[in-house]
Amino acid sequence: MKLAGAALRLTIYVGDTDTWHHKPLYHEIVHRAHAAGLAGASVFRGMEGYGASNHIHTSRILSLSGDLPVSVVIVDAAERIRAFLPQLDELISEGLVILDEVEVIRYVGRPGSGQAQ
Repeated sequence: MKLAGAALRLTIYVGDTDTWHHKPLYHEIVHRAHAAGLAGASVFRGMEGYGASNHIHTSRILSLSGDLPVSVVIVDAAERIRAFLPQLDELISEGLVILDEVEVIRYVGRPGSGQAQ
């Protein structure tokens, strides 16, 4: 599948201690995105942030907190992303979901090279 041109970026913000059936919530989201055949998903852990609780979470050693912000970013065609949204209704009890229209430019390596030059 070639992904280029107009697409939708789905960004899901949760805490790194949020769980789904005793596993990290971000792990479940990525695995469901994979099972749904979405183009790809990446998880990013924040070093500091706050959300609905208005409590600042940080990775600084002197004020180490246990619930750092995590974002899961998925980019695919708009209809595929929108079809995936009901899965999030089941998974997320507290968090933030953002949809952005984006333009994708996908670079791929030369055939058979395995690496970009």
